[in-house]
Amino acid sequence: MKKIFYLMMTVAMLLPAGQLMAQCSLCTKTAQQLGEGPAKGLNNGILMLAAAPLALGLFLGIRWWRSQRAQ
Repeated sequence: MKKIFYLMMTVAMLLPAGQLMAQCSLCTKTAQQLGEGPAKGLNNGILMLAAAPLALGLFLGIRWWRSQRAQ
């Protein structure tokens, strides 16, 4: 179980290291029409909106894991 946890933490730390592209096909077309500067802002906004549900899922997963480990 510890190996899986450490693997997940390593992936979570390395994931933001690369260029993340969080755009659907419709957002990509819009970003291409906007230009480079606004397109980066749109991409950052999409990533910011995705952060809250991912953080909530991570929090709930950790709580569940700790409760299952305690039993």
